[in-house]
Amino acid sequence: MNRREFLTFIGAGAISFSFGNFCKGKTTPKKPNILLIMADDMGFSDVGCYGGEISTPNLDSLAKDGLRFNQFYNCARCCPTRASILTGLYPHQAGIGQMDHWRGSEKGPYQGYLNNKCMTIAEVLKPAGYKCYMSGKWHVGEFPEAWPEKRGFDKFYGLASGTMNYFDIKKARTKDIDRVFVENDRRITPPSKDFYSTDAFTDKAINMLNDHNSDEPFFLYLPYTAPHWPLHAWERDIAKYQGRYMSGWDKLRKKRYEKQLKLGIIDSTWKLSASDSGVAKWDELDEAKKKEMDRKMAVYAAQIDNMDQNIGRILQTLKKNGKFENTLILFLSDNGACHESGPFGVNFRRDLKGKIGTADSYHSYGQSWANASNTPLRLYKHWAHEGGFSTPLIAHWPEKISDRGQIRNQVGHIIDIMPTIIEAASAEYPQSYKNKKLTPLQGVSLIPAFENDTNKDRLLYWEHEHNNAIRQGDWKLVLDSENTNSWELYNIKQDRCETNNLITQKPKIAKQLKEKWFKWAKQCGVRLKIK
Repeated sequence: MNRREFLTFIGAGAISFSFGNFCKGKTTPKKPNILLIMADDMGFSDVGCYGGEISTPNLDSLAKDGLRFNQFYNCARCCPTRASILTGLYPHQAGIGQMDHWRGSEKGPYQGYLNNKCMTIAEVLKPAGYKCYMSGKWHVGEFPEAWPEKRGFDKFYGLASGTMNYFDIKKARTKDIDRVFVENDRRITPPSKDFYSTDAFTDKAINMLNDHNSDEPFFLYLPYTAPHWPLHAWERDIAKYQGRYMSGWDKLRKKRYEKQLKLGIIDSTWKLSASDSGVAKWDELDEAKKKEMDRKMAVYAAQIDNMDQNIGRILQTLKKNGKFENTLILFLSDNGACHESGPFGVNFRRDLKGKIGTADSYHSYGQSWANASNTPLRLYKHWAHEGGFSTPLIAHWPEKISDRGQIRNQVGHIIDIMPTIIEAASAEYPQSYKNKKLTPLQGVSLIPAFENDTNKDRLLYWEHEHNNAIRQGDWKLVLDSENTNSWELYNIKQDRCETNNLITQKPKIAKQLKEKWFKWAKQCGVRLKIK
């Protein structure tokens, strides 16, 4: 009897036992610590071990000694993904079908903050003996009753809102938008002198780790804002990349694609998609525009570089404290690269006229670079095509992962993070919480995939702002509500880059998937635009 058959035999309650020690008759081993790190608006190919040229030695090291997944999905946008990763549910089921917002009269799938029919990872882990900490971007409820410490976390430092000026929170996207920053359930304004959000989130996370009671396991959720716009980075990090992108986005895509093939991250049958419509032609730009766009990509790369440096600081703290070997580390991004604001990006605050990358600017890098970030995939954050919701996933756990440095082809989804952590922690997900019946978990544990068990028949769903998709096995049905507003069908195993629409050749498969998607959408309370 293999491991999966055993778990099936003894039932759902088996998750709270250790299989190996059950057989040996030994006591339950020490529970693992858990570190969940998430980047913001980072593309599929940006990290070095996924094809990028950006220096990410710490993430590359985790991949070398752990696992990389090449078919892992998020929910294509900040808020929905954060709702799903925290709850193990589809975002509509958790109350954030679109974006977060201040509490209003609406209840249900689009209320804009986590509802009482779900539990967060922290709420599930605390009864299992965990201390739960968070440092970074929350973005699933800005008002005090929805803050992390009301949802199971023992300590929180970070941004309850979405975007922020990395150097000075008082300089928001527009003058009338207020950014909510919190420490220990109290609203604060972080200092503007020598402050940089990625560094600050790491500083506080390290403090939490150092203050932690070593007799108890911990869960640390570390969702960075990097590399989400605005393009802000230390000049010393920008200098590493200035001038490296003067060859343009098309050549960058080809270099990354070739590296991905060599790394084995992509299959040779996945043909590099054509540049998305709206991407500018680099050779038609004048020298000044090329230098401006080189600067933008250099700042974006510096943001990722700096994030990796800070992840290295976290890893060193774990090693110094003797926690590294027994810590499950997961790293991923909340959506694909961001196309917002056109082919060249914009300065969202025109009154901030400083140099790109500084506190007195508020730029994005635009659609053309985003197309390269998502190599070899189509479209971007917000869409249900592969470029919108495909993410790197690195899993590292020295005490449990023996098949190190391998790439996993198993299909996974952000709803799988909660079940994975539950199994790793020997915790339990109850049927009710605080006298409210809970929505059952929608994902599955990835631990069998760590051991290379297959899961080829996964059935997964997406909807964000009327961009819809369903994937079952190798087949994916997807709708782009902004361009074609019609369904497309792809065989993802053969055509991950969605270059060959088979909707007319395989109408029966399309019909079956469409019926399943509409059934799911109705169950989740999705607002429908198309029939």
